[in-house]
Amino acid sequence: MKLYAKTIAQTLPDWATVVTKSADLFEVEINDEHPDFQSLLEELETEIELGIRGVKAEDLCSRLGIEMSNPNLHYLLDQAQILISQIATHPDYRQLLNEGYQPDLNIADASTALTYLQWELERNQELSN
Repeated sequence: MKLYAKTIAQTLPDWATVVTKSADLFEVEINDEHPDFQSLLEELETEIELGIRGVKAEDLCSRLGIEMSNPNLHYLLDQAQILISQIATHPDYRQLLNEGYQPDLNIADASTALTYLQWELERNQELSN
């Protein structure tokens, strides 16, 4: 599991590692199978909605001393395009296609949708300048 943060505590638990950092963003990798992390989740678990129990990201980040960040949409789109490319070339995906998997929408459609969104962001940015 990954979290993106504006700020982080000076020391993180051994199940949390800073993967990358830039001037305005920390990428924190969480080992969500670590027993100490699982204990923390159990401690923070609440009823989010009637009948639905879980942990609010806000509560988890507060406990870790992390201020959440909403990554730049351009960054998220770039990451999504990378993941889509990895899916398209993944052997398991290729095998499904070879076995006759024919979705109504395919990987190329998803990539095209992201490209259109990128173009719209760029167009809006140009209009606002």
